[in-house]
Amino acid sequence: MTTTLLRTADELHARARTGRRAVVMTMGALHEGHATLIRAARGIAGDGGEVVVTVFVNPLQFGAGEDLDRYPRTLEADLKVAEQAGADVVFAPSVDEVYPGGEPQVRVTAGPMGERLEGASRPGHFDGMLTVVAKLLHLTRPDAALYGQKDAQQLALIRRMARDLNFGVEIVAVPTVREDDGLALSSRNRYLSPRERHTALALSQALFAGRDRHAAQEALRARAREVPSTRARAEALSALGESRAAADAAAVAKAAPGAADAVRAAARLVLDEAARLDPPLELDYLALVDPSDFTEIGGDFTGEAVLAVAARVGATRLIDNLPLTFGNPGNPGAPEPLGAAS
Repeated sequence: MTTTLLRTADELHARARTGRRAVVMTMGALHEGHATLIRAARGIAGDGGEVVVTVFVNPLQFGAGEDLDRYPRTLEADLKVAEQAGADVVFAPSVDEVYPGGEPQVRVTAGPMGERLEGASRPGHFDGMLTVVAKLLHLTRPDAALYGQKDAQQLALIRRMARDLNFGVEIVAVPTVREDDGLALSSRNRYLSPRERHTALALSQALFAGRDRHAAQEALRARAREVPSTRARAEALSALGESRAAADAAAVAKAAPGAADAVRAAARLVLDEAARLDPPLELDYLALVDPSDFTEIGGDFTGEAVLAVAARVGATRLIDNLPLTFGNPGNPGAPEPLGAAS
């Protein structure tokens, strides 16, 4: 397969379409995480469909002092990655093509969710992101658009925009791709020196520590639900030496308000240790949130949640997250899982 490079929407619209079109939006500097998205898009489009990869460094997403100028531009290498992963087209428009006449006066606003976490750290970022995603959806006209779960808040906002503004497109989430040491793949990883990379591993290690604490808590809660309540059965358990374990499990199950806090504490411990490394990790936020609105969850929360972290190591800012499920995943009131499409 030979991947075609197109620069204008007219060129893209002139292509004959058969089957489904799936689009993967990127800012270039493609890596294995992007390749995974492209391969997933290939599976959705099928042999008779078309996979379009957009490469566009969106100036609206970068605030003052951020890395717009030094963001890597590697189009020739990107074409090779896209081709090997199965893309039919790389659509790499100019700024003038996407924003004719300069910066748009009318933009998409992210609302309250866009002001939390990443939005609080990077004011205006999500407005710029949603504006370019809306424009690229119109320019590429896909049946499905794929996004990585590493940018969980971005994914949630794109889903919300597609739902609220009636975009006729399927939004598909693809799990985060990690390097062998656990670091989430990112175009910004190339900025890290060896020592900075060692410190940066604390982001994923903190998430894994929170996940492990969560798994232990959930296992105890599940064990508590199995503990018989009748006296006869309790006596039988005692005879087997299980009464103390049952009591411990019941205590954990009743202490629901501490479950989320325990997850946060386990992750925070790893991050605090990384703050004492050389170079240190400078934490921006650690949050355990409801993916429907990115507000912090309480102890009685049931359903899908996201444990998210952002930090700086040297001059590089990195983000990461893991999905977690609290309580009964079949609860009809639980929010939509991160991996589901809408």
